[in-house]
Amino acid sequence: MEISKVGVLGCGLMGHGITQICAQAGWDVVVCELSQDKLDSGIAKIEKQLARTVEKGKAEQAEADAVRGRIQPTLDYSELADCDLVIEAITEDLDQKLEMWREVDGIAKQDAYLATNTSSLPVAEQAAATSRPERFLGLHFFNPAQVMPLLEVVRAEATADEAYQLGFELGEKLGKTTVAARDNRGFIVNRLLVPYLLDAIRAYEQGVGSIEDIDTGMKAGASHPMGPLTLLDFVGLDTTNAIAEVLHEAYGEERFAPPATLSKLVEAGHFGRKSGRGFYDYSGEHPVPAEI
Repeated sequence: MEISKVGVLGCGLMGHGITQICAQAGWDVVVCELSQDKLDSGIAKIEKQLARTVEKGKAEQAEADAVRGRIQPTLDYSELADCDLVIEAITEDLDQKLEMWREVDGIAKQDAYLATNTSSLPVAEQAAATSRPERFLGLHFFNPAQVMPLLEVVRAEATADEAYQLGFELGEKLGKTTVAARDNRGFIVNRLLVPYLLDAIRAYEQGVGSIEDIDTGMKAGASHPMGPLTLLDFVGLDTTNAIAEVLHEAYGEERFAPPATLSKLVEAGHFGRKSGRGFYDYSGEHPVPAEI
């Protein structure tokens, strides 16, 4: 099936990036949000990113304008009716995703493909909430979707060969490196990455090193581009906590359990960069380790 129009559900942390790269690939994109404020915020981020590409000489103004012109923001799911592919990028909550899919499934045309950008939740369970599980797959992009090169293509039990292949073709069209991942909690990357991030928090709790020293050590000693506590702030402590809870429930291993410090920060509303504070305080000109 030829893709000409893509629907994106959610214009937040992941949704706005997915929207942008799909529009840059030449597709018309309908992006849906639940509130005007969230929609406006996501579109503003896209426009800012497009402006930066022009400033850096990576695109002409006419190209950026054309990309923006292919994006149709809306609060109405009915606008998804003629999309060839609908990608979900809402909050990492299974009940909310299932409720959303039941509604969208009744709106999207019968030959449309449906995909979830979940980072940890089972694809099969979401597919079963629709009338077309054979046309449902996982497309796990990484933050920021405009920059990160990886796309995990996840095949659920009922995913048909045609839908599965579409995931790899889509990745190629978007210029992504694609990997095939089983429908396990956390897929490949988060299955390996999250325990490392949680262990960095435990190392801090146990006095192994300060926030800065842990981050500096992993950057200089393991050639990581970003220290684990900085990365946690970038991903979002609330997001990481939700993923950890899903993985801990699925595998029952303590290494997947959210450490006390992570839970404390999330309960206090300190989610990292997006809230202005996490392991670092972002209120000044430069981030500094927060008082925890």
